[in-house]
Amino acid sequence: MAKTSHNQGNGLAADIGKRTPFTSLRQEAYLNLVRTHEHLSCEFTRLLKKHGLSDSQYNALRILRGEGKPMQTYQIAERMITSQTDISRLVDRLEASELVERERSAEDRRVVWVSLTDKGRAILKKLDKPVSDLHEKQFEGFSDEQLKSLVKLLYSARSDGSGKQEA
Repeated sequence: MAKTSHNQGNGLAADIGKRTPFTSLRQEAYLNLVRTHEHLSCEFTRLLKKHGLSDSQYNALRILRGEGKPMQTYQIAERMITSQTDISRLVDRLEASELVERERSAEDRRVVWVSLTDKGRAILKKLDKPVSDLHEKQFEGFSDEQLKSLVKLLYSARSDGSGKQEA
């Protein structure tokens, strides 16, 4: 019996002109995630670039706003959506743009606190609606139930099987 492939017709295989089946369903799922990430993040990156920010800079600013008080650099790094190997340089760029400010602790000069400036808060406020609108547009074809399932599946893909999130 001929092997039927989930690659035929519409889908990633057709999008990339693949002539043979994927090695496995897991490979196809992974490549779909990569392709989807590229598509969605490209739109997001373009939006942020119009406001002079990178994805990581925006993420750091949102973390600071969400915390509502100064944070140490390592605390910001721990909460980043994508791993940030050089958080100090990221904070340097934000400080140079006057979006954050640093202050050394009076008790321990090794400790540096990072806080959001009024200019940083203003740029986030300016971006709130466009970012929200972009997310709505990107997922407009999904029902709430589908989105809940997608969120659960993506979380599971990052889990180590025990329900604990891997770094």
